[in-house]
Amino acid sequence: MSFKFKTSKKEICDLLEAWIFISLAFGIVLADGKLFSLTTLKSFFLAALTVGTGFLFHEMGHKLMAQKYGCFAEFRASIKMLVLALLMSFFGFVFAAPGAVMIAGRVTGEQRGKISIAGPIVNIVLALFFSVIVFVSSKGSILFEIAAYGVWVNSFLAVFNMLPFSILDGRKVLEWNRKAYSAVMVPAVFLMFFATQYLPL
Repeated sequence: MSFKFKTSKKEICDLLEAWIFISLAFGIVLADGKLFSLTTLKSFFLAALTVGTGFLFHEMGHKLMAQKYGCFAEFRASIKMLVLALLMSFFGFVFAAPGAVMIAGRVTGEQRGKISIAGPIVNIVLALFFSVIVFVSSKGSILFEIAAYGVWVNSFLAVFNMLPFSILDGRKVLEWNRKAYSAVMVPAVFLMFFATQYLPL
């Protein structure tokens, strides 16, 4: 089924807003709560390249799959949750629920499962991409640090979103296909463990 990618100024603004807030929140955590320092600036760019891209492409995975099935699908940021994430970062942790792709349209259980699994699959692909960089870059270099953190962040996003609870992707995927659920969850857990061997978390 062919489809045309559709977006709007509202969606682009919401994605940019969420990207900035999430990157800043994780950057502050990585910089041990320091707001104005070179360490924070470095941490912000590290988070933007890893957490930011992981979040952005995760949501785009849902969006593209939903549009493939003829649904309306656009990301909407939650300013309340973004501000909360930023405030929490000063205490050394972040609970990030920056928003979600709003989907409208009729879909089957299988299609709903595929829309839900698309985001975590994107994170696994990104984790594998960063894994290659880990192996080809020099240990201790900034590229190595970015890549190792990129593996961990994206595998964590995949694992977290695949938990079979509440509104998370995992519940809808598990209801659709248990084998598909395992095919995503197992490598995501493995990649997250792999990343911990290279990055002090």
